[in-house]
Amino acid sequence: MDTVLTLSEEQRDCYQEISNVAMGQAADRLARLLHVYVALPIPNVNIIEINEFKMTLKSLEGAQSVSAVCQGFIGAGVAGEALLIFNDASFCDIARLLNYQGELNQHQELEMLMDVANVLNGACIQGIGGQLDINFSQSHPVILGQHCTIGELIKEQETRWQRTMAIEINYKLNEHNINCDLLLLFTEKSVLHMNRLISFLIED
Repeated sequence: MDTVLTLSEEQRDCYQEISNVAMGQAADRLARLLHVYVALPIPNVNIIEINEFKMTLKSLEGAQSVSAVCQGFIGAGVAGEALLIFNDASFCDIARLLNYQGELNQHQELEMLMDVANVLNGACIQGIGGQLDINFSQSHPVILGQHCTIGELIKEQETRWQRTMAIEINYKLNEHNINCDLLLLFTEKSVLHMNRLISFLIED
């Protein structure tokens, strides 16, 4: 019989603290890219099943249209995906902060999306790896959808896994209309391995 994947309060708190440090590093890089202040909420850490994941995505459906980038990562027995969901209304303000001139074309929007994904995904993944002494290799970012609905994104993710640990991080720039959600999704085997790694941090 398969072991049901769960997190104790101590484990959840530890992952939250690790994520907090990593997201701070990512926010600092984003702030340097855009020359702005980035507000940081507390990251959410949960074990979720595919149906709950769909509900999590639907809870982000404040924006009528989103764009999303997925990036895989793997290292030392840990594998997962970083899913960055970007509110399409953010493009105009980001373009202004990056000094783009005139109306954006699709290629420029894609370029901006990849720039932000590389900054946030890379810094978060490496920030978590650094604290766990794991050197993650990252795949190239893949566009899951551009100017699509959350429902269309859900279809893309439907058959990838059944249960996962999800770390949800929301980045907001309060002075600008810029909002994106980063979901870090770890496989079940990865979480069991990570639980062993963080047991040393919890004991300390």
